[in-house]
Amino acid sequence: MKERIGFVLLVCAVAAAVAVGGANEPSRANPQQGMTIVLFGDSTTAPRGDLAIFGTLLQEHLPGAAVVNAGVGGNSTADARLRFEQDVLAREPDVVTVAFGINDAAIDVWKGDTEPRVPIEIYRVNLRHFVETLKERGSRPILMTPNPLAWTPKLIELYGKPPYDPDDSEGFNVLLADYAEVVRNVAVEEEVPLVDVWQLFKEHQGNYPDESLLLDGMHPNARGHRLVADALLKVLPSVLAES
Repeated sequence: MKERIGFVLLVCAVAAAVAVGGANEPSRANPQQGMTIVLFGDSTTAPRGDLAIFGTLLQEHLPGAAVVNAGVGGNSTADARLRFEQDVLAREPDVVTVAFGINDAAIDVWKGDTEPRVPIEIYRVNLRHFVETLKERGSRPILMTPNPLAWTPKLIELYGKPPYDPDDSEGFNVLLADYAEVVRNVAVEEEVPLVDVWQLFKEHQGNYPDESLLLDGMHPNARGHRLVADALLKVLPSVLAES
């Protein structure tokens, strides 16, 4: 893992990026050179066409760092465990964001399923596995809650059956809210930073779709990704300052 000096310099770089839009003094050009930040998640992390996702925004603010997007659409924590070594640990990252939950909590009622894809206690175990393994390897994990969902005609067509309630604006989040709470609890138990995307979206989004932070009722739009990126840029300095 990189030496402490790299962490201290990157703290300065992140603070400058937030304050002045990434402009640095010539003597501090690319002080975060060589740092690796891996974004480990599902489709809310993964690249999405030309959309300026939060990973892209982080890279713009941290030009000397390697921001590696390890988001895979459709992934639950169970899927992610299978690729954890190759996609994350093998890169020997300095920082790793961990963002899963939407696919774990989903009940595919359109297929006749009655239980979540990943039971909530297994979800908890998987999150703790990621965090504990990263800490053992000397990486700094940041947990992220999933973003809340909103009904669309397509989602009602697929998921508009119990336990979901299409007549309730929050009826698609009945299970996901509990999974978000698990992330908060694991962050406290493991003493790692948390970016509470769920709470951020609840505080900032308006009616879907006109004032929403979502593209399609499920994935963040440009405004949503900007909100996530800004939250991470506020957290990164204290994470990187740890020895």
